[in-house]
Amino acid sequence: MADKPQTRSQYRNSQAKQPETKKPTGKGKRITGNVVKVVFFTALFLAFAGIAGGATAFYSYAKEAPKLTDSKLRDPLSSKILDKNGDVYAEIGKERREYIEYKDIPKQLENAVLSTEDSRFYEHNGMDPIRLASAAVGNITGGFGSQGASTLTQQIIKMSYLDYTNKTLDRKAQEAWMAVQLEQKYSKHELLEIYINKVYLSDGIHGMETAAEHYYGKKLKDLNLAQTALIAGMPQSPNRFNPFENPDLAKKRRDIVLTLMYNNDKISKSEMEAAQSVAITDGLVDEATRKQKTYAYDTYVDQVIDEIGDKYNPFTDGLTIYTALDPDAQKYTEKMLNTNEVINYPDAKFQAGVVIMDTETGRVQALGGGRETAGTKKISRGLNRATDIKRQPGSTMKPILGYAPAIEYLDWSTAHIFNDAPYQYSSGQELRNYDSGYLGEISMRHALYSSRNIPAVKASKEVGYDRARDFANNLGLNYKEVYESTVIGSGEASPIQMAGAYGAFGNGGVYNKPHTVTKILLSDGETEVNMEPESVVAMKASTAYMISDMLKDVLTKGTGTRANIPGWNIAAKTGTTNYDESVRIKNGIPSDGTPDSWFVGYSPRYTVSIWTGYDEPNKYYLSPSETRIAAYMFKATMEHLVSGEKNPDFKKPSNVNEIPIIVGSNPITRAGSGASGGNISYELFLDGTIPTKSAAEKKTETKTDEKTDAEKEAERKAAEEKEKKEKKEKEKSEADKQKEQQEAERKATEEAERTALQAPAGLNGSYNAANKTISASWASNGPGVTYDVSVNGQTQNYGVTSITVSGGSPGSSVVIMVVPVKDGKRGSPATTTITIPPDQTQQDTPATDGTGTDGTQNNTTPPPAN
Repeated sequence: MADKPQTRSQYRNSQAKQPETKKPTGKGKRITGNVVKVVFFTALFLAFAGIAGGATAFYSYAKEAPKLTDSKLRDPLSSKILDKNGDVYAEIGKERREYIEYKDIPKQLENAVLSTEDSRFYEHNGMDPIRLASAAVGNITGGFGSQGASTLTQQIIKMSYLDYTNKTLDRKAQEAWMAVQLEQKYSKHELLEIYINKVYLSDGIHGMETAAEHYYGKKLKDLNLAQTALIAGMPQSPNRFNPFENPDLAKKRRDIVLTLMYNNDKISKSEMEAAQSVAITDGLVDEATRKQKTYAYDTYVDQVIDEIGDKYNPFTDGLTIYTALDPDAQKYTEKMLNTNEVINYPDAKFQAGVVIMDTETGRVQALGGGRETAGTKKISRGLNRATDIKRQPGSTMKPILGYAPAIEYLDWSTAHIFNDAPYQYSSGQELRNYDSGYLGEISMRHALYSSRNIPAVKASKEVGYDRARDFANNLGLNYKEVYESTVIGSGEASPIQMAGAYGAFGNGGVYNKPHTVTKILLSDGETEVNMEPESVVAMKASTAYMISDMLKDVLTKGTGTRANIPGWNIAAKTGTTNYDESVRIKNGIPSDGTPDSWFVGYSPRYTVSIWTGYDEPNKYYLSPSETRIAAYMFKATMEHLVSGEKNPDFKKPSNVNEIPIIVGSNPITRAGSGASGGNISYELFLDGTIPTKSAAEKKTETKTDEKTDAEKEAERKAAEEKEKKEKKEKEKSEADKQKEQQEAERKATEEAERTALQAPAGLNGSYNAANKTISASWASNGPGVTYDVSVNGQTQNYGVTSITVSGGSPGSSVVIMVVPVKDGKRGSPATTTITIPPDQTQQDTPATDGTGTDGTQNNTTPPPAN
């Protein structure tokens, strides 16, 4: 390591001891002296002139500076978040602070902070001319901005009163003026106390005492030198130096702080080197158990913070944030996700993302970021599956990339005829429907509600993939290219993006970007900032209406009948995805396994977007019965939303005409007046596209009053026979349906019984040395199952899927066996062994083996749903 740098006084003394060099004499001396005098007096004159002008400008800027107030100095201003009713449901900023007085600030921390931020803190009066000159030289030699000149006092001013992003001359003048005033009003110890309690340290943390608790689970006084240096160095760029997120950058910053402490004679060289050798992760709390504050509706609050984070800091700016949150909808969403009262989920790892949005405005009323179970509990600011995930949307893309563009650009009707027949991708690979079959000539309506792949791709190809892409991107999607596979859902989207896109269909073609924040009131109590996104006309009103009319049929006779709410005007689309064949085979996934299941739908009032699946889709998959859960969730959500409300319908534009046609006719043929029955379908046509061909009306050859009595009797008997036959067929059909249902229920019951008594999957155990407890958890075997849990032979029955017990001695092994029990029957056991280390400082020791006694690996694929 290089020798310790000299101080200025040491440098001057060493120079004084150097032998004198020969001084110039004679004529050369006189010339040199004259030149020096000219340069000196010229510089002096310019300096006085500059000072006079600079002083005038400085006074002009400084007089506009804000007044010093103690409240702004002591605490950053928290922000309040209001729901759609104007009620506060979260306040962020001030909660994340533990105040520490100067007398309790460790000297080690004071030395670290001042060595890093302001080594001459106790010598200047708010402005440090020496530091300013040093920074100026550094900027000349190292490039502008390479060094800062702000004292710690100036930093307090920037954090408390001024816009720190504003680097103009007037702001710098105000900062300097206020720093001098601040030094006159407060003692140095008070200023240091304010700084240490005020600085932001990432993860929503303010103040170094709070940061010590957050990152190390300790008080400041209990931190070692390396840990203290990390905390002291973070304020320069808190998020960059967050040891959880950027450990390499955090270590570099910590080591710089230690070097500065050594250079300022606060630590010895050996102390510096020893602390620099410590791993940056040493002593950090486990990331999964960070002591973060969780707020009411934390998923929604996370999205609020994300939306305004680029413009304001909600943790310090004292904002009043108005949002669209509907507390009732949010509570219901969380109840549906985190209990089995609404939906019976197959296991703890099953996940979902839910978005509830106002169809007309795009205001997001509720968010479900995921299920918070024992196996998947989400920490605040964690993964939000409603907004963050990007998964394949499956068939929910067909209206967006196929049928809507065809109506928009080609003026197709809902009766447009497709030939659902064998078809190939441009690569030559066969494109199949989900059932591997073909329906021949069918209408667009039929193709959409029955979710056929081939007609959707044909429609998009006819429009042109570039125009289809542009249409989708106008609805909030971000596709660079669209291919045949993209049309049927191989791209990526999030639930909130799909909500925005489908909401435009329900809003007459007008797209509003989904958003939680409606407006912000700044801390001055007067300035309002409108946060509503600008509306965009994404398609014609006729296109939106025709798509909505067809999507209604998805719920009544298509792929989404499980979500139908009889009598309500709701349009929706299902979507499931498939595994790549090589991925499926590699991971042992059955041919009917599915990675994603979607259900996206809307009424004129509400849009609901739901994704279901697993966070690790190549490890866990959805069975055919589990793909239906998204539909059940949609129905439950929409029923809750519309309960007690009016039932508006989508408004039909004047240029859309509803015409009865003969089903299966090609060319499309209008039905005759008075026609009805199963061979008639009412389809939508734009002005100028109504079919002209009509079916010939059947003419009555014999007037009723000319019929004989025998003819009348024959007709009556024929009608009676027909009625009896139809009744008999109906009864037989209902009996067959009931029989099929009973058989399905019987099989489901048998499967549930079999699954319930399998060895519990995912049994894992750990030892926590801090509190000397043993924990174990496992996946649920379904409803009605309890578990006999034996710990080293001591057995107790539990109705939960996790336990924590005390005991165990260093160096010993603890065997945990879990046996499922249902209706008095015991199933197969699963076991795991936890070895307690001799060294009690070791934390959370995992189970030494990874398998249960039934031979199955922990965290195996979950059983199918009951």
